[in-house]
Amino acid sequence: QFSDTGSRKEHVKITSEPKPGFLERLSETSAGMLIGLVTFLLAFYLLFTNEGRALRTAKSLDEGLSLVVPLDSIHGISQQNEGRLVHLAGALSTSKPLFDPSYGLSIQAVKLKRNVEMYQWVEYEDSKEYEENGEIKKETKYSYNTEWKSEVVNSRNFDREIGHKNPSAMAVESFTAVSPNVQVGSFVLSRGLVDKIDDFRQLSLSHLEDPHADVTRRGDYFYHSDNPRSPEVGDLRVSFFYAGLSGDDPHLGSAARVTVIARQRGDQLVPYHTKSGDVLEILYPGDLSVEEVFQKEHESNTMKTWALRAAGWLSMFVGISLMTRIFYTLVDWFPVVRDLVNIGLKAFALCVASSLSLLTIAAGWLFYRPLWALLLALLSVVPIVVARSRVPPKKQQ
Repeated sequence: QFSDTGSRKEHVKITSEPKPGFLERLSETSAGMLIGLVTFLLAFYLLFTNEGRALRTAKSLDEGLSLVVPLDSIHGISQQNEGRLVHLAGALSTSKPLFDPSYGLSIQAVKLKRNVEMYQWVEYEDSKEYEENGEIKKETKYSYNTEWKSEVVNSRNFDREIGHKNPSAMAVESFTAVSPNVQVGSFVLSRGLVDKIDDFRQLSLSHLEDPHADVTRRGDYFYHSDNPRSPEVGDLRVSFFYAGLSGDDPHLGSAARVTVIARQRGDQLVPYHTKSGDVLEILYPGDLSVEEVFQKEHESNTMKTWALRAAGWLSMFVGISLMTRIFYTLVDWFPVVRDLVNIGLKAFALCVASSLSLLTIAAGWLFYRPLWALLLALLSVVPIVVARSRVPPKKQQ
């Protein structure tokens, strides 16, 4: 079936295959069990190492807070602070502007990014499976729409390339230019600090002229198109983004200010290695005090810790579910029993994953916070106790 709704085109494809037999489903389940085992073991590693990382980072931040030296001036280099962890805030500056001669554009900034998009066909799939006459049928609806995309969409992978063919490459490429020398006052930022300057903003092109006869400026885009209002597949549009404005600009305002905490080495700011085994090389936009910077770092560490804990628990839950899937396969022929077994397996995976996750986290804390580790170990028994309490007692004979 095929339909055309304006620029969006659709067609439906139906495929069928015999319903898999018991041995085939058992083979697929066995492969899933192997994947589940790997996922299950990965969860232990992720949860255990995450706790050590979180505690090491917290100790390094506390160490840094106790050692950091706020600088009185950013325009002079004090030999007394050589090798020490220092805190400073000031405006960014670069030695020379960044250029894109192809479009007659220059800006005094730390980074300049050219983003190129091409008008292309994009394929979407929507599938559903159902059983009919002893066969498993899969109905897939393929829809095609034209959109601006930053990456080349390979139309050879489309279900139907005829009428939806995209060019194989872009005539103009995206790129990001980075200033080779970035300073705050008299101090030169390390490459790691420069990488942290990533608050990109789109550059307004309203004050620029069309750079070439075959390029048209419309809004904040340069179009390689005969008619930007009605583009064709293969047309390009180019936009620009900047990060770390490093000089006063009549259209963009004053230079961006940043706060840095790093080790002073001559006139350079480089990573500081703590006794806890971590590295402190911190940069935030704006003017922040020492306390505000380390508070933000602690908050970031906490968010990362909980995100990895959630990922570890989910990995363990999925691993247990895959390893116990064989019991569901064995009773697949009995719908009522199958549904009950499925609910029981999910509850089992939930309880065991929760208990083992808490035990693993407790093991990670054992050498650092033994009392908290003991409390978590006791807490890990709760899911199993709750699950057992819901099991009805056997009737007396």
